[in-house]
Amino acid sequence: MSKFVIKGGKRIEGEVSISGSKNSALPIIAACVLNGGKTNLYNVPNIRDTRGMFEILEDLGCTVKKKGKKICIDSSNINKFEIDSNLMNKMRSSVIIVGAILARFGEASFSYPGGCEIGARPIDLHIKGFKNLGINIDESTGYIIGKCDRIKTSNIQLDFPSVGATENLILASVFSEGETVIRNAAMEPEIEDLQNFLNKMGAIVSGGGTSIVKIKGVKKLKEISYTIMPDRIETGTFLAYTAMTGGNIEVYNCNSEHISPVLAKLEESGCKIYSEKSKISLIAPKRLKGIELKTLPYPGFPTDMQSVFLSMLTVAKGTSTVTENIFENRFKCVPELSKMGAKISVLGSSCVIKGARKLIGTTVKATDLRGGAALIGAGIKAKGETIVENIDLVERGYDNIELKLRNLNVDIVKIKEHEN
Repeated sequence: MSKFVIKGGKRIEGEVSISGSKNSALPIIAACVLNGGKTNLYNVPNIRDTRGMFEILEDLGCTVKKKGKKICIDSSNINKFEIDSNLMNKMRSSVIIVGAILARFGEASFSYPGGCEIGARPIDLHIKGFKNLGINIDESTGYIIGKCDRIKTSNIQLDFPSVGATENLILASVFSEGETVIRNAAMEPEIEDLQNFLNKMGAIVSGGGTSIVKIKGVKKLKEISYTIMPDRIETGTFLAYTAMTGGNIEVYNCNSEHISPVLAKLEESGCKIYSEKSKISLIAPKRLKGIELKTLPYPGFPTDMQSVFLSMLTVAKGTSTVTENIFENRFKCVPELSKMGAKISVLGSSCVIKGARKLIGTTVKATDLRGGAALIGAGIKAKGETIVENIDLVERGYDNIELKLRNLNVDIVKIKEHEN
């Protein structure tokens, strides 16, 4: 595993351009299976998770080529419907490709997906939804095998507004006969981006970004080019890092509307924010004020931002509270932050943070993607040298984060294992 070595104490200053959205790119890459032809994608983040999805496509028989800033995917020669379990175990989002394969071929074989250990995150909502669409599910062999003669239309009521289940059921329904309605659907911007992608292909999807999504089945889809939306979590991460260090930043290629709850909490903590459609400027105070935040499904405060804000609040003045309502294991970074002098008490699904004036650099280990990002922020703020190990997890979701941070006045170096 690689690691970051950070010499802390510098304020973040400068400009950064945000990469394409991880959580939008993954379902869109999976959706490239549907047209049985060529798709050109732009603004795809160069991260471990997108590369993992490309591996799955290639294993199924697709060709994936990078030409400059363009990713060319040809799904015309898919020759199998079984998703390799080793590839699925690398990331949870791999399950999203199942809906696309079922829609196109009426058959798919897959295992339970892997990914960060931030909670149970079962795929029961996906399975239940597939069954509602007339797909026969067999789990008796250790693999999950889905088969159907055709996708039926259905009125699906999700028990929870799961992003992955919403995306999977949209993908599975594009060739159904009639209209499928998904109620209590996830409302994240990434759902709307997937809808826009599919509609450009020739699908008929409406309601993306609301709690009711409708899919009218079509006979076929066409070849297209499409640009992925910017990553709202990366945007929020750089803003939080800046706030934590008392710095100032201009963030480009972003969408301020997608992170309004994040911006609101940053302002509440004392930051001055000036936002336009695709640019956000932040000027941080010398020291932040403590705040309370609770994670909720969109448009609430995003769970993917919770760990980074938890890290940020360790140096805020006064007492802060953070309540996690989505995943039960989002506090796994707390013991590592405590090594650096953070004063955090975990009480069930909440934690209380007593702000310290400074953090002390030491060696810490990332246990999940966003927790790793939180430790990087702490290292930037801390006095002395911080070593963040296991950064492969961070690279699942952040495109070239160390280079971007170096351009923002941060002393950070990546060291690969073989260099030790």
